[in-house]
Amino acid sequence: MVPLLLVLLLALILFGAGFALKALWWIALVVLVVWLLGFVFRAAEGGGRRRWYRW
Repeated sequence: MVPLLLVLLLALILFGAGFALKALWWIALVVLVVWLLGFVFRAAEGGGRRRWYRW
């Protein structure tokens, strides 16, 4: 009984980690797209020196 519970617990942990990693990949992709859009729109504005950073 204990080995079965350990296998089920391991499967649950691995499933949770896989789901979390997939969610983090999607979040990273969204952040990358937003950053690229900000970079493109800031470069298109012109005006003064073109910097990709605010400070």
